[in-house]
Amino acid sequence: MDIVLHPGRPADCTGRLAKEVRSYDLLDGLGVDFQRTDHEPADTMEACSVIDACLGVTICKNLFLCNRQKTAYYLLAMPGGKPFKTKELSGQLGIARLSFASAEDMERYLDITPGSVSVLGLMNDADHKVRLLLDEELKGEEWFACHPCINTSSIKFKTADLLKKILPATGHEPTWVKLVGEE
Repeated sequence: MDIVLHPGRPADCTGRLAKEVRSYDLLDGLGVDFQRTDHEPADTMEACSVIDACLGVTICKNLFLCNRQKTAYYLLAMPGGKPFKTKELSGQLGIARLSFASAEDMERYLDITPGSVSVLGLMNDADHKVRLLLDEELKGEEWFACHPCINTSSIKFKTADLLKKILPATGHEPTWVKLVGEE
């Protein structure tokens, strides 16, 4: 896979999904500088490592979770290489059991399909049904990398822009969690 890093949005968005274009519109409207690369859907670790190398940063692992009753939804962003242990996060949130939310709920609340989960999907959660969880380790990172709501492109921008511009614009305040990847 041969991929190239580009500044900002594509010059021509013809053929791109509306949710991807909305991601670029959000970033541009907030004055967030970002870099982008287009690629085939990244469904292997090898493909992800090529994308990470192009971006110069590891794409965050983004997980869409819910409680047992499916009455509370969570978007977790954590370092890409860190293992996720449900029990560890459940304990910090005081929830008996967390599980992965359905693809239908993912589309309903974030307008995202599996494999494309991204904090940028929070722009589609106008009713604030999804609680954002960020791993504390991300605080120290200069760059934040994610998908623009579709897994055929990846972008990076300053973590400070995520915290000071993007999240306030979506009305979502992060809950910081400390994950170590242990049971």
